[in-house]
Amino acid sequence: MQSDDQLQIDTPEQIALELPLAGIGSRFLGLAIDTLIQFVLYILGVFLFAFAVALVPVVGIGRYLRWIPESWAPALAILFVFCVYWGYFAFFEIIWKGQTPGKRVAKIRVIKESGRPINVYEAMARNLLRAIDGLPGMYGVGIVCMMLNSQNRRLGDYVAGTVVVHDKRTGEVKPEWNTVAEPAATNPQLASVASEELVLIETYLHRRVEMDLTLRDQVAYKIASRITEKTGLQRDPNQSLDDFLVASARQIRDTARFR
Repeated sequence: MQSDDQLQIDTPEQIALELPLAGIGSRFLGLAIDTLIQFVLYILGVFLFAFAVALVPVVGIGRYLRWIPESWAPALAILFVFCVYWGYFAFFEIIWKGQTPGKRVAKIRVIKESGRPINVYEAMARNLLRAIDGLPGMYGVGIVCMMLNSQNRRLGDYVAGTVVVHDKRTGEVKPEWNTVAEPAATNPQLASVASEELVLIETYLHRRVEMDLTLRDQVAYKIASRITEKTGLQRDPNQSLDDFLVASARQIRDTARFR
């Protein structure tokens, strides 16, 4: 189940996480910034190359470069342009785990379809297709491809198995637990709950506001049933599923013992 602007990932803990997909606008904002940086690198490369050529006879290091034919100068310039054009995106997406300077400004990130960070091979694969996505100019093929699928993926994303999502920092996801007037007494039965169950409860409580109401109820019921089956605890008739999970998580924390 996936909406047009959300990527839904089912985790091993049976929690459905939804990540907001990056649209064409935010992706092109990042691309525009990266293209501007590439242009600056080209200009700097030209000045540095010209400066080095003029400096060689002055500093007396020309004898160390005599073995380089003058005809190689255009080839070296082309090599530099090639490295900047083809290596810029892949380099930053590798070291910054799916982000380039432009993507950081636009607050978007490339990830695998599974939600995991991309690796070297995926960063290189998606950027090798950039030449085709850029045809016949201004990323015509890429735009058409993104408009024809609900995940805004270009050809490079299909080849590498990646998607681009809005980058949400961990610090922005804050728990919104319901508070209770009096802390519940710690139940010794909850000491039998493993740390995985606590992580499962807290993940749900942190993500529930982003879930569809129907899906939210289903997930809460499954987690509550799992806790009840393992501990024998039953929620009060007037206690909601969320309140039951909040109280259980608090008591599990209080035990400070996990199996």
